[in-house]
Amino acid sequence: MVPSEDIQLIRLLLYRLERVSVDSYWAHRASGVRGALLKYLEELEKGTFTGQADIRELISSSFDILNRAAREKHC
Repeated sequence: MVPSEDIQLIRLLLYRLERVSVDSYWAHRASGVRGALLKYLEELEKGTFTGQADIRELISSSFDILNRAAREKHC
């Protein structure tokens, strides 16, 4: 079972990834990771999770994209 903290973190990342500017170089990548996170969350909520997604890798990628998009915005 996935801890509720992980589900909250996934929802926060989804919210933030959605707000990466479409003008950003990272927008396309953010969209892809967001889609994978949405699918993962949907499977968890339906109870049909197959364990195929590596959630730690998705979370790490999400933080990386958000950091890079933020740096791009401030330069």
